[in-house]
Amino acid sequence: MQVSLPTRNAVANGADPLISLVGVSKRFPNGTLALDNVDLNIPRGQLLSLIGLSGSGKSTLMRHLNGLHRPTAGKVTVMGVEVSSASNRQLRGVRRNIGFVFQQFGLVGRATCLENVLTGALGRLSGPRYGVWSYPKKLRSEAFDHLERVGLVNQAYQRADTLSGGQMQRVAIARSLMQQPQIMLADEPVASLDPESSAQVLDLLLRVAVEEQMTVIVTLHQVELALGWATRIVGLRDGRVVLDRDATTLKQEDAMEVYQRVDKNLAQPSNIAQPSNIATEPAPLALREK
Repeated sequence: MQVSLPTRNAVANGADPLISLVGVSKRFPNGTLALDNVDLNIPRGQLLSLIGLSGSGKSTLMRHLNGLHRPTAGKVTVMGVEVSSASNRQLRGVRRNIGFVFQQFGLVGRATCLENVLTGALGRLSGPRYGVWSYPKKLRSEAFDHLERVGLVNQAYQRADTLSGGQMQRVAIARSLMQQPQIMLADEPVASLDPESSAQVLDLLLRVAVEEQMTVIVTLHQVELALGWATRIVGLRDGRVVLDRDATTLKQEDAMEVYQRVDKNLAQPSNIAQPSNIATEPAPLALREK
């Protein structure tokens, strides 16, 4: 059976955006303009990749979606809540529906994989938990299901710090799924992984987006990976959106223009160091398009 994901045109075709940024700018106290008048609509179920140089605003944009940053100007709306002006109570509600996958995994190394995954359910519980058996049986069963989904059920009682980097990242994804999120944010989730592990992690994120109709936003430096696994590519340069295209129709040379900086003295684009090339198998077309 062929499965298709929403493209950037889904909102234009009548679907309400799950995430909306209107005229969003962010200037930090030191004067740095991290985001500059960003407009972006993201529908439910889309796998979107943010690309751009370090310092282009990718991580800052992500942190606006869960309220870790407030914009200097503009409006950020997530799941119907205006995050840019939300109360602390409203922010907690939004954050319960947003999973976050970090570059450095964020696992408790001496805890088992199962216990790490169970911590993803803490927002659904009242009071602290100490050890696997302090969680309800239903949640323990759910955690096993997520470990099986990421291919690590046999490592459930293994310490997290004995796993490979790719396995750790898959445990981190399983932990995020325990939140039952509507949105998953992944900030450079494969930056420290080898090519094979990178492909496995991104394939898992793609399948989650398809099966759960979950919106997944990933920041990547590797253009090849973004083109192979995302359904939509958004490129940032100096805090501005300079590219917004359907990944299935985007050529690599067009995407690489995001990594050019204009020399203001010469008024000519000058190439700078490009992201590392990682060869991967492209995602099955059945998952990316009809």
